[in-house]
Amino acid sequence: MRLEGQVEAGRFVQGKPARISVAVADVLTAPRADAGVNTQFLFGDDVLVYEVANGWAWVQAERDGYVGYVREAEIGQRGAAPTHLVCVPRTFVYPGPDLRFARAGTLSLGSAVTVVGAAETRGTNYALLADGKALIARHLVPLGQYAPDYVAVAETLLGTPYLWGGVSGFGIDCSGLVQLAMRMAGRDVLRDSDMQAAGLGEAFDPGADHAGLRRGDLVFWKGHVAIMTDGRDMIHANGHTMTVAREGLHEAIARIGYLYGTPTGFRRP
Repeated sequence: MRLEGQVEAGRFVQGKPARISVAVADVLTAPRADAGVNTQFLFGDDVLVYEVANGWAWVQAERDGYVGYVREAEIGQRGAAPTHLVCVPRTFVYPGPDLRFARAGTLSLGSAVTVVGAAETRGTNYALLADGKALIARHLVPLGQYAPDYVAVAETLLGTPYLWGGVSGFGIDCSGLVQLAMRMAGRDVLRDSDMQAAGLGEAFDPGADHAGLRRGDLVFWKGHVAIMTDGRDMIHANGHTMTVAREGLHEAIARIGYLYGTPTGFRRP
């Protein structure tokens, strides 16, 4: 079965296909509300369900293989395949094609939806879902259409609150920022910073005074990653500002050093 050889278990079962049905589902380390959060899944993410008990489901994400517990109520059956991704940090879902309607929900960048039609109201174009709900059409891109620069995607999330385990436009952590931004640029990468440091792109030596760094390069510390926006500055979700923020590399090295030491590596995706 899919997890055999990767985890220890008395038996292995075939995962049941399902799909995340809420805007953001916390993925927990244990089937209880006070357990730690490892990551999150977004609306429309396809998962495999291996066990359901007492209102909790143990699932694995199809996209990056991450496993954990989510509330059973946060998963649903798979319907028609998604056709579009949300391409802005956050967008509203309306009960119909009119922005004057009270919102019916909110979705994050990277959420997957199935568009079945289109409508126009007072000059605004809407994408229609099978249940009649509507989203602003320009806030979506068709699956397979990717942003040309993953750093530019990350920059749209400036000011987003820092959230341990977060992967959405509502709250995000350092490696979640890398994963989500790269996904929108057409590249699925592993979730955690240690996984990214071990195999994302190519390791390289930036040289004296880090003069060889360029836009898009990744800088790793123990348990942390930042994205270079040019040869001097970087963007990262961090616990210092508790936001996604810009910071000079040398300033960050000096600030972070007393707690976590100097950078442990540099990689070029």
